[in-house]
Amino acid sequence: MDKLWSILPAVYVWVVAFKGGLEARLVLMAILATVWGARLTFNFALKGAYTWKFWTGEEDYRWPWLRKRKEFQPRWKWVVFDFLFISIYQNFLVLLTTLPAVAALGSAEPFGWKDIAVGILMASFIFYEAVADLQQWRFQSTKWAMINSGRKLEELPTPYNKGFNTTGLWRVSRHPNYFAEQFIWVSFYLFSIVAGAGILNWSVCGAVLLILLFLGSSTLGEYISKSKYPEYEKYIRSVNRYFPGKAYVEP
Repeated sequence: MDKLWSILPAVYVWVVAFKGGLEARLVLMAILATVWGARLTFNFALKGAYTWKFWTGEEDYRWPWLRKRKEFQPRWKWVVFDFLFISIYQNFLVLLTTLPAVAALGSAEPFGWKDIAVGILMASFIFYEAVADLQQWRFQSTKWAMINSGRKLEELPTPYNKGFNTTGLWRVSRHPNYFAEQFIWVSFYLFSIVAGAGILNWSVCGAVLLILLFLGSSTLGEYISKSKYPEYEKYIRSVNRYFPGKAYVEP
């Protein structure tokens, strides 16, 4: 179900755009949601998530780790979690993040420079996330290519011997992709404000819940990384979780 994330927002927003008579603001929102989806689809494809055997392919590394936890034994507990959280809640959250389009539907505020500014802001975060994901994919691909050739992790050259990425955007932020993803949908929410729905309106719920989801997701990911890589604790102490800041210094 994770793979549906790449297309659902665009589908939802285009439906709203057609409902609104393809008004300029809604069309811009739909185009940006489509670009976001294209980026995510490309990133999934790089990781081997799409195969003709649609029930196979790569899955998020945290799911196999969670399945082995005693909290999800016996297996029926995982089945319930998979159905309620992964399959239902996460896809419902995707719908909630697109609610600003509904809030902007039928707006009396004319399309203008504020919409363009918000569009540029959202597009900038989409680009930022694309760069972060590509840097991570290149790092992990190179690392695993060396490991699969028979070399041990500690035998790899720096920075690959640490096991985790500390190059590029990952040198100044532990989760640059999460940072960008959250602000993509915060930017999307700004469209509802420009449309006259108010600074704090009901459509903010999607962005808020997404931020909470990434807080839990990044915490779990870092817990797993600390258990695997001795230097990750130093990385946590040295580099911001989300916002770009002080650069990591190689030991």
